[in-house]
Amino acid sequence: MQPHPNVRAVQDALTTAGTLDGAGEPSMVRLLPDAVHTAAAAADALDVEVGQIANSLIFDADDTPLLVLTSGAHRVDTAGLAASIGVTRLRRATPEFVRAHTGQPIGGVAPLGHPHPLRTLVDTALAAYPEIWAAGGVPQAVFPTTYAELLRVTAGTPAEVA
Repeated sequence: MQPHPNVRAVQDALTTAGTLDGAGEPSMVRLLPDAVHTAAAAADALDVEVGQIANSLIFDADDTPLLVLTSGAHRVDTAGLAASIGVTRLRRATPEFVRAHTGQPIGGVAPLGHPHPLRTLVDTALAAYPEIWAAGGVPQAVFPTTYAELLRVTAGTPAEVA
């Protein structure tokens, strides 16, 4: 069975970037038996701490997409984040906005594999874990990596987001 096109795009991006997991091995997208739409569900399925899940949240920042990769243990402080990055309006994006800018559905948005690079902020709390997990393009796909790798492959900026 062929993987979903989004999963292929994410794996291709991981491979092209030479992304590594916490053991220093090539990062590979894994398909879980069921969709995991929340950090808690992903953590349960992977038997890891919820803080190790890198939620990929798309925000509408003054009509421009902003990808915030936040620890599953956090909620984004939108007012504080908006002030720190100099935007007047920062709100959760609609499903249509998310799909238009990532090609991926809410619940499966990966940190990479999008049609165009997105401005990305990476929660500094993720640095506390030797391995973190992110979505792989659809709600049942995930991949392991590290904080340093996530910063590198997304050209992300470290940020306190909670």
